[in-house]
Amino acid sequence: MFTKTLEICEVGNPILRATAEPIANIKNNEIQVLIDRLIKTLKQSKGVGIAAPQVGRSQRLLVIASHPNTRYPYAPTMAPLALINPQIVSHSQNTEKDWEGCLSVPGIRGLVPRYTCVEVTYSDRHGETKTTEFTGFVARIFQHEYDHLEGKIFLDRVESTLDLVSEAEYLKLIKNSNLE
Repeated sequence: MFTKTLEICEVGNPILRATAEPIANIKNNEIQVLIDRLIKTLKQSKGVGIAAPQVGRSQRLLVIASHPNTRYPYAPTMAPLALINPQIVSHSQNTEKDWEGCLSVPGIRGLVPRYTCVEVTYSDRHGETKTTEFTGFVARIFQHEYDHLEGKIFLDRVESTLDLVSEAEYLKLIKNSNLE
C-alpha cells in the first residue's frame, strides 16, 4: 500500500501552540494510517522525530527514529517508535545543552537544555502500555517531540538569543568540530 507523506506545519501555525488531545481509540485505522504517514514523512525529511501537531493533527502521538545523518553525525540508530499518549514519569536532575533544530522551524538551530534521562509511559500502536527510559540523544528527541504535544517549540527553551544560529552556520560548526 502506498503511504503518502504529510505537509509539515511551520512556526506561526496556531496548531503548534495548542495542547494536543489524547487519543481514545488507538487501534482505529485512521490512527494506524497516521502513524505510518508520520514515519514516512520523517524518513523523507531526514528528521529524527516528529509529532502529530507538526502535520496539523492535534493528537498526542509522536514518532522518534534516531539515526546518524549530516545534522546529527553521532546519533544512535533505532527503529522508528510511535508513542501514543506519552507521559513523563520521572527525569534526571542533570540537564545538558545541545543543538536542536525542528522540521517546523526551518533554517534555525538552537542550544537547548534538556534532561539527560527521562522515564516515560505510553501506549504503543497495538494499544499496549509500555514504560521505558530514554537517555542521551534519544531523551533529547523525546523531550523535543513531547514539547510539541504541549504546544511548545524548541525556541521556547533556548536560554538566550545568542544560542541561535542559522542551519548553514550550524553545519559549519559541526564540520569544524569533526575536524578537531
